[in-house]
Amino acid sequence: MNASIAKLFGLSLLLFAILIGFTSRWTVFEADALRDNPKNKRAILEEQRIKRGTIYAADGTVLARSVKRGEVYVRRYPQGPLFGHPIGYYNVTYNKSELERSRNGDLAGTDDSIGSLIDQLSGTRPEGNDVHTTLDPKAQRVARQRLAGQKGAVVALDPQTGAVKAMYSSPGFDTRQVGRRAPSEVSGAFNRATGGGYPPGSTFKVVTAIAAIDSGEYSPSDTVSGENGKEISGVPLNNFGGQDFGDITLTEALTKSVNTVWAEVAEKLGKGTMQKYMARLGFGEDLALDLPDADKRASGDYVGRKPVPATDDAVDVGRMAIGQDKLLVTPTQMAMVAAAVANDGRLMRPHITDRIVDPDGRTVQDFEPEQMSRVMSADSARKVNEMMQNVVREGTGTAGALRGIDVAGKTGTAEVGRSCPNQAWFIGFAPAANPKVAVAVTLECTAGTGGVNAAPIARDVMQALLGN
Repeated sequence: MNASIAKLFGLSLLLFAILIGFTSRWTVFEADALRDNPKNKRAILEEQRIKRGTIYAADGTVLARSVKRGEVYVRRYPQGPLFGHPIGYYNVTYNKSELERSRNGDLAGTDDSIGSLIDQLSGTRPEGNDVHTTLDPKAQRVARQRLAGQKGAVVALDPQTGAVKAMYSSPGFDTRQVGRRAPSEVSGAFNRATGGGYPPGSTFKVVTAIAAIDSGEYSPSDTVSGENGKEISGVPLNNFGGQDFGDITLTEALTKSVNTVWAEVAEKLGKGTMQKYMARLGFGEDLALDLPDADKRASGDYVGRKPVPATDDAVDVGRMAIGQDKLLVTPTQMAMVAAAVANDGRLMRPHITDRIVDPDGRTVQDFEPEQMSRVMSADSARKVNEMMQNVVREGTGTAGALRGIDVAGKTGTAEVGRSCPNQAWFIGFAPAANPKVAVAVTLECTAGTGGVNAAPIARDVMQALLGN
């Protein structure tokens, strides 16, 4: 073989390899990305000819179904804005969002490649699988009624399994309007429960308490000075209302939400210890939830547009420890904090999908509880649990109490600014001795406090789920 032929042969091999590479890229390696690209209408037009699976609530209530119109199917949402988040929408013009997007393969019947191939060969039109969720309509209705259109969110979890029992973002999102208008033009399109970044205020003191107790550096009965105006990072820090406390136990400091105590505790623990426990709780990473990445954000101290670890030079660890500094969190993340304490220190991965059922009624996938991390020891969790119970018994969270059931909780009131005075919070769980529900409630731009405005909403949602 002479040199010219050899060069031509080599060039042919190179071009063939490039052809194979690009073909494989779009048909194999990036097929899912191409199919899910909002600009690719071919896939969604093909899916319109498939009877998309039904989405159900935990009690069998239909949340989304497909109705045939001519040769295609259209999506219907019988509950209107009640489940706009987290179910989302499916529309030929505007693609899909939320659970409709994250479970699209199941709902469209395209995840079962073998079944799809058989359908193609036999000429049978494929049919999507049904998605059964963990969502509780009663708790969802209570969340909606109690928020009453005020901007905010409610998230309720089963701390033992991670099942999302309620997720309501206010104002609600009426997915029935998508198609008549673009999603961005429909009120409530933004899911505050998973995408909202808010200063958590004093609810974050629960994270600081976890780090303090589980690290072995402190016990609930240890005392720390709660004097007002204590220097933190070289700058005086005040307690709420300028209150001055002498030596006070950590339990009392959580009950009365004493800023200077928890800021000093965090400074002595150090940034490394705070970062370790925050990471165990999921801070710094996108929410570990079965919704699309586009609908989720990470919680943490933000420098610019990204969260940084607590060890970053820009972080004031004392102020971060009381929910100030540059800290921004999602309601779902704070529900996870409460759930970790409630579940003896084990954080379960939150999930909205309970099971996938094929058109013949067979369960093809069950979503079993999955442990994300061991945040703290069971002994530490019980100590923090008792501290949080005291907050509801005699502290700032008394409005979160349930008759005949012990509740553990923590309030938070983050000062935002003149045009938007406070971000009000409550996180908690019940029954305290054997928790079945963990909840986070936040309200935007309220003149009130977490104890007055958010705690009663959390109480009513917990009551709905416990049947009390």
